[in-house]
Amino acid sequence: MQLVRAGFPDDPALDVAVGHALLERAARGEIEPTLRAYRPGPTCAFGRLDTLAPGFGAAVAAARARGFTPVLRQPGGHAAAYDAGALCLDHVQAEAEAIPRLQARFEAAGELFAAALRAVGVDARVGEVPGEYCPGQWTVSARGAVKLVGTAQRLVRGGSLLGAVVLVRGGARVRAVLEDVNAALGLEWNPATAGAAEDEVPRLSVDAVEAAVIDAYAASFGPFDDGALDTATVARARELADCVRLT
Repeated sequence: MQLVRAGFPDDPALDVAVGHALLERAARGEIEPTLRAYRPGPTCAFGRLDTLAPGFGAAVAAARARGFTPVLRQPGGHAAAYDAGALCLDHVQAEAEAIPRLQARFEAAGELFAAALRAVGVDARVGEVPGEYCPGQWTVSARGAVKLVGTAQRLVRGGSLLGAVVLVRGGARVRAVLEDVNAALGLEWNPATAGAAEDEVPRLSVDAVEAAVIDAYAASFGPFDDGALDTATVARARELADCVRLT
């Protein structure tokens, strides 16, 4: 597996599209299995279900008003917000039969991220948090009360993408934008479920969490090769970015 540390914080739509481009290329056997880690710009990633809500336009405007760029993410779920206080990851690989292992990938990822957060001192647990935003069975939380990691998957013929957002710092910023966005979408949730790992372990850094996550991946998948985004991947991502950019 190659490890790629590369992001485009000034263009959240392009950052989202890079994951899709990596997935396409991995599924065709053009690149080896890849773990991409990056620090995002302020982003509010809406799910396709959100686009059906009468208040979707108002929700997009609310995200912009808070300084978060709205984008459309391909995996399911509802709106998720994050910024440079988060660690984002895309794990792509070729898989001849990706669908049967859908739940197994979620379960393994939940345990991996929980273990990484426990390694830096967080009481991390796997399971849906009552009242959480963008609820999921494999949420990783602090104490079973505050959502810290959300995961989502996208599958194509021959490949899988598991994406994750680990909220490390800036929980109040995320909570504020989600309050406005979810109010516009008409979604009921408990704002107390939105926070960040630094609320549990003061002064915890994104660098420390990234190191713990990379160590956890290496323990599960073996040592990494150093990689980089090649021109073909970036070019394809630029083509795909307009499909996820919300205006």
